[in-house]
Amino acid sequence: MSPVPPLRKKLDLMDEARIARTLARMAHEVAERHPDLARVALVGIRSRGVPLARRLAQALHEASGSTVPVGALDISLYRDDFTSIAAQPIARGTEIQFSIDGRVVILVDDVLFTGRTVRAALDQLIDFGRPSRIELAVLMDRGHRELPIRADYVGRTLTTRRDEVVAVKLREEDGRDAVELMERVAARSAKRRPELQGVSAGRKKTVSKKTASKKTASIKGRNR
Repeated sequence: MSPVPPLRKKLDLMDEARIARTLARMAHEVAERHPDLARVALVGIRSRGVPLARRLAQALHEASGSTVPVGALDISLYRDDFTSIAAQPIARGTEIQFSIDGRVVILVDDVLFTGRTVRAALDQLIDFGRPSRIELAVLMDRGHRELPIRADYVGRTLTTRRDEVVAVKLREEDGRDAVELMERVAARSAKRRPELQGVSAGRKKTVSKKTASKKTASIKGRNR
């Protein structure tokens, strides 16, 4: 298996202040759609969906004074926008200390891509309880959906290529807040395989000898 090319930053999409403003706006959208927040619960998809859900709950509290419970859903070691090692994310466990029966449960994730991560989260959540409604909130929607899944609350919609990566960094997980667009670094064409370099060097040496012989013959001809 060929190694995965490294990533390099292509563009800064969000800084700490922009993320905070975006979450505050999303909180107002949730409160406007659900005036009775006592029936609402937030469940973050690990790993970065969990701190985002907690921040969204804090923004809801600041906007309305209501306390919304927050849970965590652990479905996979790999997010679908970073790797394709797992063809289908596997649900592994939850940390939900409240009943979701009859509640409006809002799943929270950092990036919506193919939709397979959300599909796995839905399967796990339904096995855990019977909410009256499930909604989805994401900080970034980058398109390229493979399943008919749509977010109800979106921080920002971004057009990307499939080979690009939207990297969300949060201080709880990464020590800082930022959203960056990353791209794969292609191998330089000048770097060839060692055996080809050897062949090339041999050809250059042969050509060099032929050139030297021609020059010597020319000099002897002029001196005759």
